[in-house]
Amino acid sequence: MWMDTKTEAKEASGNRASLRRCVLSGLLLCTGDMEHLDKYMQEKLFVMQLVVWGLRGVTRVILANNPLSGALILAALYWASPWQALLGTLGVLVSTLTAVIMGQDSAEVSGGLHGFNGMLVSLLMGVFSSAGDWYWWLLLPACLGSATCVFLSSGLSPVLERWDLPVAVFPFNIIIVLYLLCTGPDNPYFPHHPTTPPGLLEPNGTELIAVEVMLGIPLSVGQIFACGALGPSLLILGAVLLYSPLLAAHALLGSAVGTLVGLSMAVRHDSLYSGLSGFNGALGCMAVGGLFFTFSWRTHLYAIASAFLSAYSDIALSNLLGTIGLPACSWAATLTTSLMLLLTGSLASYRIPIGRVMAPEHNLCSHSQWEAGDTADRESTDV
Repeated sequence: MWMDTKTEAKEASGNRASLRRCVLSGLLLCTGDMEHLDKYMQEKLFVMQLVVWGLRGVTRVILANNPLSGALILAALYWASPWQALLGTLGVLVSTLTAVIMGQDSAEVSGGLHGFNGMLVSLLMGVFSSAGDWYWWLLLPACLGSATCVFLSSGLSPVLERWDLPVAVFPFNIIIVLYLLCTGPDNPYFPHHPTTPPGLLEPNGTELIAVEVMLGIPLSVGQIFACGALGPSLLILGAVLLYSPLLAAHALLGSAVGTLVGLSMAVRHDSLYSGLSGFNGALGCMAVGGLFFTFSWRTHLYAIASAFLSAYSDIALSNLLGTIGLPACSWAATLTTSLMLLLTGSLASYRIPIGRVMAPEHNLCSHSQWEAGDTADRESTDV
């Protein structure tokens, strides 16, 4: 009797351990780049493939590449503003379909690399529009701007590839500035809100609310998608966490650095409270802290430096462009990251080639294998 009870206890313990392993394996399949999903979708209908490509494009905005994370981000955007989320969805689909029609590289299309610029252009058109929500005429420039991003990306790619640089969001930044310059605040068809420089002093702004400043840190992550609501911003941060905990940690770190920079430069309080002062710092920190560089204590410090430089550059560009009513968007983080990727010296050995960039945890595991392979190649070519 005692032996039977002991055997049953062992079997129950083994079943629980097996269940935990299955659950853990299932969770791991949902993290990272989910390459297995691409193999599964090869024989599926084009519409289903397009959905996955679009969701990957959504996450590319925040430097991730996971369709489940993309679904969470879309849910957050629809939670915050259904109209702006609809514009973003339209933008990512139009730009992806344009890339398919133009015959762009299939790996780039399926990886969402031709969708995220179109999404950002459409989102920001809705954010800056002063015509209000559900202004259906805005769909016309949103579609045209999203499609144009693919042409710009295709033209910039051969130029930037010479230095192994990503196209990033250069097309988005160019198109949205051109659109706002063409329309103007008083355009009868597509009016938009003029931008106020963040360094403009407030008449009665002498005291800060510490809680609001702290809440601005997670809001900075949401502001990457022009989302200024706390709940959706936390959901977006959770989507990044699903893709890569290391990337999520650097997103918060960069946001905190950007907020600190805003405090040091005495920017307007609403920039601190809404997270606008921190999102460029978050992008700069994420790009260097494990995505384009293998994570180490050196590259971690380098990521912090990148966050500081991105945040200070953003304030400078915002004050400059704000004088003519234009936003700085993500020019600061884009230019800073491109500069960081061109570095030389010992830190260059941590640089990950653009074609090999994956989730930071995967990059960390694979870096030693790449180094071993490169060493073997060099030894095999020695005479």
